Amino acid sequence: MAIVRSGSAEWSGGIKDGRGKISTESGALAGFPYGFASRFEGQRGSNPEELLGAAHAACFTMALSLILGEAGLTATQLETTAKVSLEKQDAGYAITQVDLTLVGTVPGATAEQFAELAGKAKANCPLSKVIRANITLDARLEA
Repeated sequence: MAIVRSGSAEWSGGIKDGRGKISTESGALAGFPYGFASRFEGQRGSNPEELLGAAHAACFTMALSLILGEAGLTATQLETTAKVSLEKQDAGYAITQVDLTLVGTVPGATAEQFAELAGKAKANCPLSKVIRANITLDARLEA
């Protein structure tokens, strides 16, 4: 049985002067604004790339928690940032890179074990499997 979740977007106007709203089925986002200026000019509002980054960071971190548990380890803290790179190419724009940065506190884990398990989570989280861009990982274990 598949788990199905949904998000939606609305748009009114042209590409530069238009405005959009992003919503999620859960209500976590309800009509949250996005547009050209928030995507390409750093102005207030959201954009698809930061949403993808948040989703990828969440998916990866949950996958790592599962993999740590299978290894008999439990994290007291995992913090992941996903930086999503959007670049202009010949045929328009493309997401070319996702850089995951992870800092974790996992009692009983060695740095080598932590890096190995984090790499496994990067390869196997469902969003990593969907993203066709290059995905890097910088994993650091704190004492």
